Amino acid sequence: MISMKKYINAINKETNILILLVLFSIAIRIPGLFIFGDTDLQYEWRFLVNNLIEFKQLAWKDCEFAYSTTKVCLDKNFLLPNLWMPPLYAYYLYFFTFLNLENQNYIFTILFSQVLFSSISVAFFYKINNLFFSKNLSLLSSLIFSIFPLHVYASSQISSISLQIFLTIFFLYFFFQLIKKENFLSIFMFSLLSGLLILLRGEFYAILILTLFYLFFKKIKIKNIFLIILITLITVSPYVVRNIIVFEKFIMMKSFGYNIWKGNHPYAMENSLVVGAEIVEEDFQKKLDSVPRDKFLRINFDNLFMDKAIENIKKNPTGHIILFFKKAASFLLVDLRSPDPNYYNVAHYLPILLIGITSLLGIGFTFRKKSDLNYLILIFFAYVFIFSTVSVLPRYKLIILPMQIIFTTVFIERVKKRIYRHG
Repeated sequence: MISMKKYINAINKETNILILLVLFSIAIRIPGLFIFGDTDLQYEWRFLVNNLIEFKQLAWKDCEFAYSTTKVCLDKNFLLPNLWMPPLYAYYLYFFTFLNLENQNYIFTILFSQVLFSSISVAFFYKINNLFFSKNLSLLSSLIFSIFPLHVYASSQISSISLQIFLTIFFLYFFFQLIKKENFLSIFMFSLLSGLLILLRGEFYAILILTLFYLFFKKIKIKNIFLIILITLITVSPYVVRNIIVFEKFIMMKSFGYNIWKGNHPYAMENSLVVGAEIVEEDFQKKLDSVPRDKFLRINFDNLFMDKAIENIKKNPTGHIILFFKKAASFLLVDLRSPDPNYYNVAHYLPILLIGITSLLGIGFTFRKKSDLNYLILIFFAYVFIFSTVSVLPRYKLIILPMQIIFTTVFIERVKKRIYRHG
C-alpha cells in the first residue's frame, strides 16, 4: 500500500512538472509571435498552398519555379507536380485554410499551433532525459531546451523546422520506448513518426536506415523490424502512389542533386560560404533552359545539377574536402562567415557556441560507456555529415539541438560528479 502510494505520488509529481514545462514554454514563446512572428506565407509555401487552394494540387505554375533554380519559368497555365519540397508541411499549412480565417488570423493560428507543438516537445524532451539522468538534471536540460533562443524564435516563423523538432522528439521518445519494450504501441508510434518525418524532410531516409540497423544489432525481433518498415511504407504510401501515377515510377522527392550542387558550387568554394545558389554559369544555364517543360522537368533538372556537382567536386577534390570540414565546424559550433548580420547577435551565437563546445565534450564522455545514448551519437554525426555535404542554413542547427543539449547534460553530470568527488 505504501509503495503504491509512493508510485502514485511520483506520477503526480512528474505530471505536474510536465504541465509546468508546457505552460512555461508557451509563456516565453507568445511574446515572440508579436515581436518576430511572420505575417504572411512566403516563398515556396505561398506558392504551394495557393495552388492547393486554387487547383487542389501540390504543384508549381508560371514563374513560381524561378526562385529555386534561377531564371527558369514554366509554360503558361502548366502545373508542374511537386517533387521539390517534402509535402507534409505544405499540407499542414493547407489544413488551416479550412478554418476560413482572415490572413492575419490564419498566420497567427499556424504560429500558435507551432508554439503548442514546441512546448509539448519540451515536456517529452524531459521524459527522454529522465531515462538517463536525475530529475534535477532532466529539468535543467529541458529548461535549456525550452529557452534556447533559436528554439524560441523558430516557433514564430513559417517554417517546417518547428514541426520537425516536435516529430523528432516524439520519434526519439518512442525509439527508447521500443528499446525498452517491444509492444505494439511503441512499434506503431515509432513507425508512424518515421513515415511523417520522411514526408517532412528528405534526409530522414538515411536516419531511418541507420536506426533500423541499430535496432537490428540491439536484437530487436526481425518480425518487428519488418512491421516497422511496413507501417512506415503505409504512412508514406498516399504520396508515393500519387507520384507513381504521375511519373510512372517509384519516387518520393527529386532535389538531392540540386542540394549537392548548392553546397558545392564555385561561389561557395571561392568564398567558403554556402550561399550564392542563385549564381549559375552561363553554359550551365543554357542546359537548364533546354530541358523540356513537361512533368519530368524536376527529374531532368535534378539530374543536371547532380552531374554538375560531381564535375565541380572532381575538379578540386581537396578543396571540397576542406569545404566539407568548414561546413561541419559551422554546423557544430558557429559560422564565422555567415552573410546574415542577425546571426552575430550575442543572444544567438553565444548559446550556440557554448552548447557546441560542451556537447562535443559530452559526446567524448558518452562514447566511453555502454549506453543507448550512443545511438544519439550515431544520429548526431549522420546529420552533421548530411548537411556538411549539402548546405548549412542557420535553422538546420535546431535539428541537432536536442541531441547537443543531452550531450551537454552528460558533460554537466560528469563535472558535477568530479566536483563532489574532490569537494
